[in-house]
Amino acid sequence: MAKIPLIKRRQMLAGIGATAVLPYSAVFAAAENKMRGALMILSTPYTENNEVDYEDLAREVMFCAKCGIQGVVWPQNSSEQRYLSYEERVKGFETIAEANNGTGMALVFGVQANDTEGMLSYARIADSLNPDGMIAIPPMTADSLEDIRDYYRALCEITDKPVFVQTSGGPDIELTIDFLVDLATELPQCGYIKEEYGRVHERMLALKKHQPEPIRSVFGATLGRGWLYEMRIGTDGVMTGGVMYADVYARLWDFYQNGDEESLRDCYSKLLLIQNLDTLIPGVRLWVMQKRGIFKTTKSRRGVYNFSEQQIAEIEYRFDTLKPYLVS
Repeated sequence: MAKIPLIKRRQMLAGIGATAVLPYSAVFAAAENKMRGALMILSTPYTENNEVDYEDLAREVMFCAKCGIQGVVWPQNSSEQRYLSYEERVKGFETIAEANNGTGMALVFGVQANDTEGMLSYARIADSLNPDGMIAIPPMTADSLEDIRDYYRALCEITDKPVFVQTSGGPDIELTIDFLVDLATELPQCGYIKEEYGRVHERMLALKKHQPEPIRSVFGATLGRGWLYEMRIGTDGVMTGGVMYADVYARLWDFYQNGDEESLRDCYSKLLLIQNLDTLIPGVRLWVMQKRGIFKTTKSRRGVYNFSEQQIAEIEYRFDTLKPYLVS
């Protein structure tokens, strides 16, 4: 079994000596039970004045709980995290932690920053709110895999909770399979992978050869567009910005778990039908968030979205096919 490099007081076996450490599987057992299925990356809502709408952010969490998904994640690229100030991210952490209390959903905080010092400033606050895990995109300032390793080492000094390593979104450095396996061997917290680099499914299959240790969990992303195949090859879930369809993702996971292949195919095809509009009608996801009463506005810091009558008619036409799979 891999050595846990950072021994913390709460990891000690009661009444056995200061050198005894809980087995890795026991340390992470409770968290691992939650780190499967549909984890939705929350979108960030804004007021008409372009300020973060924390009321809607909390409402988004409650909507996810109603939909029955397994967990929520914030903030990542789908949350416009690069457009958020330090103060906004911290207040968002606090808002989401309070809203998620008692829902039963896993809570994963994104703590990435451009450098290790910035990441640690978020990680300390996030850890104090007792999430189920964290996720960190590699830092843009990294020049090598060793720099990236040092970044995750620093994070694992802050938390002993599961840490998702995201394989894209950072510097132009491939996190090779050997690197990920070696990192998880040294730092068991980092055995959770959000895989979205290069030939994704080949990499997922390669990572699966190293499960359950040191690789604990392999998740897909890319809006779930490959999730049907990923479920069928045995990955552990999807982590993506899909709150507006959270109930659909929850149903997909249930159908898969129950072996209902006919419903799984039908539901998945309906989701792809509306996802196809992402490149045709910019902002369609925010429009659906507003339509479903989750957000008050379709504001975004990425740009201004306006919708013609024809565009709205097309969104409605495709959204209607999802109705059998939506919560009321």
